Amino acid sequence: MNKLVMILLAIFLPPIAVLIKEGVGFHLLLNILLLVFTLGVGAMIHALWVIMKDGDPAV
Repeated sequence: MNKLVMILLAIFLPPIAVLIKEGVGFHLLLNILLLVFTLGVGAMIHALWVIMKDGDPAV
């Protein structure tokens, strides 16, 4: 999926972006917990980190 679309998803729907990138697992659960307990800010930061880490070097 296009990196720009993934970044937009990470900003507006962080758990969906993490689900697409990593699948169901630890990062998705962590992102949902961050969404609930940090009112979305932590989930957004985490989703952006998941998208940017060890991904495609070319944008």
